[in-house]
Amino acid sequence: MSKITTSQTIGPFSHEGWQWAVDFCAAGRLETSAPTIVLHGVLYDGDGNPIDDAQIEAWLPAAAAAESAQEIPGFRRTPTGKAGEFSLRLSVPERPAGEPVAYVTVFARGLTKHQFTAVFLEDDATLAASAILAQVPAERRDTLIARKDADGTYRWDIWMQTDKETVFFDYA
Repeated sequence: MSKITTSQTIGPFSHEGWQWAVDFCAAGRLETSAPTIVLHGVLYDGDGNPIDDAQIEAWLPAAAAAESAQEIPGFRRTPTGKAGEFSLRLSVPERPAGEPVAYVTVFARGLTKHQFTAVFLEDDATLAASAILAQVPAERRDTLIARKDADGTYRWDIWMQTDKETVFFDYA
């Protein structure tokens, strides 16, 4: 028996079809009892071109309790903009040592299967305790770490291919 499952690319109308989730996740609508950060970046293809019609989805399991007033606690979805840019406001409550700030799914044209990754904050003192990072070759771990900008936001670019490719995970 085959373990292959069917998939579908997101098609040309994902921005319209998934707008409901973007509306639920609007930064101004975030009700949380936890501190927040802004995570931003650009989604790039294998040629270094920005991908302008993708969706970035983030799951924040540790934030669910702090966001209990939200319609979908611990969930974010945002489309990429014309220059491939994305921005997410994330709750950052206490979380287990070494856990990422968010688990991220990328939906984009040409992908027949969405891609899973995770993002960590460079100033998280528990990075060395991460069971997830321990599974990643040391030279590739930086692709999962958001860097703090001078303005206090965090920059994390996602690369779909090349030697800069972000680490993506398979979940069984």
